[in-house]
Amino acid sequence: MSPQLLSIITLWAAAALYAVAMVAWSIRLSRVADERIRAREGGVDAPSEVNAEAPVRERVAVGARDGDDAAVAAMASGATSFVVDDGDDSDQPRRSAADRALGAARSAMYMGLVLHVIGLIARFFEADHVPWSNMYGYTITGSLTAVAVFAFVQSRKDITYLGAGVMGFATLTLGLGLTVLYSAADGLRPALQSFWLVIHVSIAIISTGVFVVAFAATVLQLLQYERADGQREVSGGAMSRLGTRGRNVIVRWTQRTRWFEAVPSAQKLEGVAFRLNAVGFVLWTFTVMAGAIWAEHAWGRYWGWDPKEIWSFVIWVLYAAYLHARTTTGWLGRKSAWVSVGAFVALIMNFTIVNLYFQGLHTYAS
Repeated sequence: MSPQLLSIITLWAAAALYAVAMVAWSIRLSRVADERIRAREGGVDAPSEVNAEAPVRERVAVGARDGDDAAVAAMASGATSFVVDDGDDSDQPRRSAADRALGAARSAMYMGLVLHVIGLIARFFEADHVPWSNMYGYTITGSLTAVAVFAFVQSRKDITYLGAGVMGFATLTLGLGLTVLYSAADGLRPALQSFWLVIHVSIAIISTGVFVVAFAATVLQLLQYERADGQREVSGGAMSRLGTRGRNVIVRWTQRTRWFEAVPSAQKLEGVAFRLNAVGFVLWTFTVMAGAIWAEHAWGRYWGWDPKEIWSFVIWVLYAAYLHARTTTGWLGRKSAWVSVGAFVALIMNFTIVNLYFQGLHTYAS
């Protein structure tokens, strides 16, 4: 089997596994939300947020009797799930539907990551250079980075509620890369024959992966704001104060979608997005600086107002504005979140519109 064929097969397999993981993460959210709703309706205090790692002694199913020896034993043992029905003396813990979905999601994600890495390695041998010298290479590498960043953060902090969004993004971008942006491997142009290709572009890809996960958190943050606003306005009988028809649709959707019960509050989502964007901003700063140094080596000047250079700087300014707004009184919450959304949109435009429709010294990147 040729490296080209191996790369294509493994990347398509990775995309399929990411799609499976996306569905499993979604099921996980809905099952946890159902557990919390049942617990609340049964008069049991539900945890304030999803914790994939915590034992389910924190979310004991409704129906366990006070002082039930089986319940006490299961909780003391740190069982990952626990269901007790009245009259059932069994002390054997059973995995809940949420735990099974979590296991399936993680398994599919990690298997997809392994196949994704194999596909990139095969592309490296096919091209005989790092696989990110054009839009296709950047896409397949960037989607890997987004999943890897999510997996890394999720192993240290519970952000399972972002799994469906990140997996959906990876599936979409990987599929578009393989169908729309695919190009056969060829040699590097003279301007790209530099170690700065490894340094500059790899850091840009990593920062993009971080920004993707932060964007997923920001979108959920904004939706939680709309959901909270809708609850307040409905309870106050002032639904008519909602502005536009589009916002009405969003509010009604967030009210009817049960899995929002399993998503943390907007304030906690804002904290996650802020920390990720701060890391991404530092990496993007290095990307811009490394690009200027490479430009001096390749073209004899650090800055030439090339469209790609301009948009890279615009992205830097927008994320700097977000970080500043996040720490400024009056810009916390929704306002700073929209600045973050604008910065991510500029990032996507830099990769798509600027690469495809603007002529400049970076046209070889398409």
